[in-house]
Amino acid sequence: MYQDQINAYFDDPARRQQLVEMISRLVRIRSVREEAQPGMPFGPGPAAALAEGLKLAEELGFSVKNYDNYVGAVDFNDQETQLHILCHLDVVGEGTGWTVTEPYEPIEVDGMLYGRGTDDDKGPVAAVLLAMQAVRDLGVPLKKNVRLLLGTDEESGSEDIAYYYSKEPYAPCTFSPDGEFPVINLEKGSYKPVFTKTWAAESATPRVKELHGGFRINVLPPEAECVVAGLSAEAAQPYCDKAAGETGVTYVLTERGDDLHILCKGKGAHASTPEEGVNAITGLIHLLCALPLAKVGSTAALHALNALFPHGDCAGKALGIAQADEMSGPLTLAFSLLELNDTGLSGQFDSRVPVCANEENCKAAAEAAFAKFGFTAEGGMQAPHYTPADTPLVSTLLKCYEQYSGRKGECLAIGGGTYVHDIPGGVAFGCAMPGFNGNMHGADEHTCIADQLTAAKIFTQAIIDLCG
Repeated sequence: MYQDQINAYFDDPARRQQLVEMISRLVRIRSVREEAQPGMPFGPGPAAALAEGLKLAEELGFSVKNYDNYVGAVDFNDQETQLHILCHLDVVGEGTGWTVTEPYEPIEVDGMLYGRGTDDDKGPVAAVLLAMQAVRDLGVPLKKNVRLLLGTDEESGSEDIAYYYSKEPYAPCTFSPDGEFPVINLEKGSYKPVFTKTWAAESATPRVKELHGGFRINVLPPEAECVVAGLSAEAAQPYCDKAAGETGVTYVLTERGDDLHILCKGKGAHASTPEEGVNAITGLIHLLCALPLAKVGSTAALHALNALFPHGDCAGKALGIAQADEMSGPLTLAFSLLELNDTGLSGQFDSRVPVCANEENCKAAAEAAFAKFGFTAEGGMQAPHYTPADTPLVSTLLKCYEQYSGRKGECLAIGGGTYVHDIPGGVAFGCAMPGFNGNMHGADEHTCIADQLTAAKIFTQAIIDLCG
């Protein structure tokens, strides 16, 4: 019911232009979490994006409410709420390696809209708003309310959505368009410990004086850099050439007095899919372990890290935690953050763990592996999220997906976590179509405009079926 009307509505070229303009307005705002300010719990960027998102909703004629700049709510009507749709307006940092455009200057090229947040998650925000507009413009009566929630901290811990649900109840139905179609009903758990090691300051050379890698726990690091005392570029270059061929990264050498600065460039990716990127931290460690460094504390620590996280190991094999099950797939691991100085280091990895993972075969095993090299590891595990495939919500969403995509609907398991991870019965639903890679969290992030319009059709039907 309503399929012909919905198709005609979104096939209007004016709707495509509206979608692009809405996404672009949001993308132009750098909504990366920063230090809190009065009235801005996650800094000015996320607050500005929320203001713009609520402004877009008001321009479309919907009522809005701002929950203290944590979350914004957009209501279709004043009836009892049946459906929550959870999107987020915050983004990860821009990183490096952009080639098509600057991160916050959206541009369309060959049907793709480029810019930070186009895929994750500002594009889906626009698609949901257009879906709500379509239901209203088509005159479809809704017996229940659909509430769009616009969050501002999904990328940094989801304090925003926890704040909202501390004040408001769950809805009977909840989905988040922050993944891919068809329906994601299983999200892996996670294990993200911080590990440390210290040593006495030493002066022997050549030695690594400092190292910096990564900028966010859920991003595979595209760059890492270090300073080596007492080594020339000429002496290091042959080792760099060999390591580059072995790792797929590039090394840039710069002499600064008696010190050598080494910049390692890899390829960023979402931490849940580390196999799609090239880890600059492990690539840099691989090189450093080949260099003729002095036998000092930092050198020993780097060799230990190389043993625990060899370049290319995205499954935690060397750490002793590799595992998989049929329902949720394999464990993935991204060595995301590392800081080293003259007296110690601190690092963190992001592992997405299957249902079969537990305290004994994951946390305890990793801690034991660290202990063998004199490291301390601290951090707990987050349980997986699972909504059975035979629930009415899942069945309805799959039907809507099949109706407008022309593809078979099925349930999926992912390593990434969404807003619904801690919401009973919630699922992720769109917006990416199967096989599409928008390079979220990486350089040149983009979304397919045609796919976003299809998603808007699907969401329109879902709102009608669930709230009508």
